[in-house]
Amino acid sequence: MAAQTLTMLGIETSCDETAAAVIRGYPDLSRRSGAVAERTPEILSDLVLSQFDAHRPYGGVVPEIAARAHILSLDRLIAAAVREAGCGWEGLDGVAATAGPGLIGGVMVGLVTGKAIAAARGIPLVGVNHLEGHALSARLVQKVAFPYLLLLVSGGHCQLLEVRGVGDYVRLGGSLDDAAGEAFDKTAKLLGLGFPGGPAVEQAARSGNPARFALPRPMLGRAGCDFSFSGLKTAVRHMVAGMPSMHGQDRADMAASFQAAVADVLVDRCRQAMAMFRARHVAAGHHLVVAGGVAANQMLRGAINVLCAQQNFILVTPPPGLCTDNAAMIGWAGIERLALGLSDPLDISARARWPLGSFSRSGAS
Repeated sequence: MAAQTLTMLGIETSCDETAAAVIRGYPDLSRRSGAVAERTPEILSDLVLSQFDAHRPYGGVVPEIAARAHILSLDRLIAAAVREAGCGWEGLDGVAATAGPGLIGGVMVGLVTGKAIAAARGIPLVGVNHLEGHALSARLVQKVAFPYLLLLVSGGHCQLLEVRGVGDYVRLGGSLDDAAGEAFDKTAKLLGLGFPGGPAVEQAARSGNPARFALPRPMLGRAGCDFSFSGLKTAVRHMVAGMPSMHGQDRADMAASFQAAVADVLVDRCRQAMAMFRARHVAAGHHLVVAGGVAANQMLRGAINVLCAQQNFILVTPPPGLCTDNAAMIGWAGIERLALGLSDPLDISARARWPLGSFSRSGAS
């Protein structure tokens, strides 16, 4: 398609956030490998409805409750996003909706809604891989050229990848069991810190002693870039079970010790990935993008920032609102793909599982 400004409606419903956003992008230069757009994209609207209160009594996300909440909220949220953007329905060049991976009921709600809008308005539909939304989110807020190194760390995913271009990803390593965000959630539940777990652990850790509890650092020092957090979570459970009368400071110290262990593992694995990336891309700029919900943790960001300074990498972290699930990143991924002439038929299927490496650049999903 001809180079032009694109205005995209983004829809995100993969888990327990109902989100809609309108993004205006200038992707004419970003179509070339290694280049970025000269003009900064605009987030015209970015609305998110969280479901924390609905899921808090269960200590985690209940898929059926999440899907029902998306059904009840999505239509009015999309209308509000278009209204706030000021572009009108006629000003949309396309609609991008998360097509997976995620809780399949929620993914279906957003994708079917996106299909209906695309059909009614006669505009292209882009079915976005939620992980690609995270992978490209840095390019929404900063001029980051391909290729770059990505640490994708969230509730359901923990991966290190080379981002070589839109739809072109090489996995360097990933979690062999639990994702880091899942370990945060389970640790928060063990400590009685509430839901959502990540922010609760981070808050408790601020007043804790990270050296009090000797927790393991799984995979530390091993070759490769894989992660493992199951053993760390199990160690926390055993220590908590051995302290039946935990007090507030005990919880804070355990939270801080757990968080420090995760930081050590992430830094070690990133160091390995940096060496691999540098060997493969000698002439490229060296950027490390950290994205996903866990990337909002300030202590982890600080530890990785120190590593980047030591390794001569430039750290790029989207603002916290673009690290957690949001529709702005989905809209931007839609713009990046539509600028390359990539869109999807209306019979595209929702997917509960969708590895990022299988996301092809060469045609419809």
